[in-house]
Amino acid sequence: MKLAILGGGGFRVPLVYRALLGDQGTPRVTEVALYDPAPDRLAVVESVLAQQAAGVDGAPRVTPTSELAAALDGAQFVFSAIRVGGLAGRTHDERVALGLGVLGQETTGPGGIAYGLRTIPVVMQIAAAVKASCPDAYVINFTNPAGMITEAMQRVLGDRVIGICDTPGGLLRRIGVALGIEAARLRPDYVGLNHLGWMRRVLVHGDDVLPGLLADESLLAGLEEAQILGVPWLQSLGCIPNEYLYYYYFARDAIRSITAGGPTRGEFLQQQQPEFYRAAAADPSQALARWQRTVDERSALYMAEAKGDGAVDTVGIGPAQTDGYEQVALAVMAAIARDEPAQIILNVRNGSALPGLDADAVVELPTLVDRLGVHPLPASTPDLHQLGLMQQVKAVERLTIEAATTGSPDAALKAFALHPLVDSVSVARDLLSGYIAAIPEVAAVLQRIQPPAVRS
Repeated sequence: MKLAILGGGGFRVPLVYRALLGDQGTPRVTEVALYDPAPDRLAVVESVLAQQAAGVDGAPRVTPTSELAAALDGAQFVFSAIRVGGLAGRTHDERVALGLGVLGQETTGPGGIAYGLRTIPVVMQIAAAVKASCPDAYVINFTNPAGMITEAMQRVLGDRVIGICDTPGGLLRRIGVALGIEAARLRPDYVGLNHLGWMRRVLVHGDDVLPGLLADESLLAGLEEAQILGVPWLQSLGCIPNEYLYYYYFARDAIRSITAGGPTRGEFLQQQQPEFYRAAAADPSQALARWQRTVDERSALYMAEAKGDGAVDTVGIGPAQTDGYEQVALAVMAAIARDEPAQIILNVRNGSALPGLDADAVVELPTLVDRLGVHPLPASTPDLHQLGLMQQVKAVERLTIEAATTGSPDAALKAFALHPLVDSVSVARDLLSGYIAAIPEVAAVLQRIQPPAVRS
């Protein structure tokens, strides 16, 4: 089988290739086409993959290309992990918002809207190219904001676009480790949108084991989500939220922590990542070793603003060793290509699975995946506060898609103003003008806007 990776020069591509090297099923991926418009980055990633494959029998052949049509030709699966605007865009996503006193995070809040505005036109072109070159392929989307991007691409490709995120699966694994139960035995009752979900129950042979974990303060305290959100708050909620709910439940704390913490996540990566590519290009023989060291460094600082300086050791395996999004992607491909049915928490078209959101809404739910595709499992109605937050954020996602596909300044402004983490229409106007001024790709999408000056 052929897998096309869009964003093939990206830093995380070796994670995907490493997962493929460990796959012994039949059929399996035998060719990986790496598409990226930056040949220098492609060359570095190709060096890393070649060193990963050394001594591995049957390693997938790697074919780098800067031609999208060549990458897509004959592909059975397409993995999308692109970053429109690069890390410079990400730092602006963060800093424009922080400068106005609201959350600066690339997927949650105004930063996610800015990221979506410039990314959606590009992924819509990609979806059209997939439809023309390999219409039977499945697109596995990891491009952020993952739910919003998946919903936009589905307008062209339908249910063959599947959004993945490693956060819900990581939460489930950590619960299993805390309770000493194999992850394969756990059946999650999880509802939400991407980066906005709640683990409501965890069933083992029909019995819910989550209340026992929530009642055991010492056991619960070792869970990463308890470290971020606090044991008392999880016990009060009676469920375990996705870690990104920190930005909603503790928005003011997050802003203070990010503002006081020196470089933002984007600024850290903007310094670290180019240095990796420069060093690996200068000495390709050390590309894999340098890549692994860089992975370890960035993993150690993941969501540092939420964990604080006094972070305790969390239950489970370290970030550099966990089965992340690459294993989610592999599981999806195996389920479809080999008819190995699997239950995976994915971003998929809702249909009638989740009450309170319409059929076309992309939601994050436990999903049965098999040779016929994806089938979201029915969920009970979320609690009122959960459903209300989901509906409001979904409305913002829809407005962002409208703005990105039509160039509508009104839709863009409404997206910012109606987001629950933006508390003022005036601030929303300043956010919009600030992003237009700072990020050329956003300005290009909203070309009818003459950006007013940002308020001092």
